[in-house]
This record gives sequence, structure tokens and C-alpha cells, in this order.
Amino acid sequence: MPKRILTGRVKSDKMNKTRIVQIARLVRHPKYGKIYRDRTTCYVHDENNESKEGDTVQIIESAPISKKKRWALLSVIEKSNEVDVTAMKAARKLKESADHGDDSATAEPAAETTTKETAASE
Repeated sequence: MPKRILTGRVKSDKMNKTRIVQIARLVRHPKYGKIYRDRTTCYVHDENNESKEGDTVQIIESAPISKKKRWALLSVIEKSNEVDVTAMKAARKLKESADHGDDSATAEPAAETTTKETAASE
């Protein structure tokens, strides 16, 4: 019997050499006949840590590697183009603090003069 080959999207890459891949599928309800979306979750062995979260991958059935891993990564079909928003915000905040750090040296004497003027008027 040939090994099954499926295509899915990587949902988690937090484990070393293991990826969680979700395979979307359409299923017909046995009694009512309505077609609904369902998904299958597979634990996939990724020897070289090639895939990242959001990538579309092709996986192949394999002999059991661990308690839950029964699939191996065959290839990465499409790399994810998702942007890490938290990393972008942190980089922007760091850049702004560096820019304001240069301006703060010129802004501090102006703040001191306003406090001196208010102290002199009292």
C-alpha cells in the first residue's frame, strides 16, 4: 500500500524537529448532508527545522517516530509571508527611543528654562 501524501499548514513550530500541521477538509454530515469545514491535526517530524509557522507543507506517512508523530516532512511548498507584529512594534519602539534620546539632550534645557521662569514669577 502506498504512503499517503497530504498538504497542510504549519500551526506550531515551537518544538525542536516537530511541527504541528493542520489539514483542512470538507466533510458531509452523515445524517443531514450539510457540508462543513473540519481539520485534522498531525504531528510531523522535521529533521532540519526547515518549516516555520504559517508555511504550507507537504507531508508523508511514516513509521511511528514517537507517541504522536506518524508523519514526516516531505517539502515546503510555500513560505509564509506573515509578519511578526510584536517584533515590528519592539523594533519601532527601540528606534523611536533612540531618535528621542538624541532629541532629549536638546529638549531638557528648554524644560529647565520653563521651570526657572515659573519659579522667578512666584
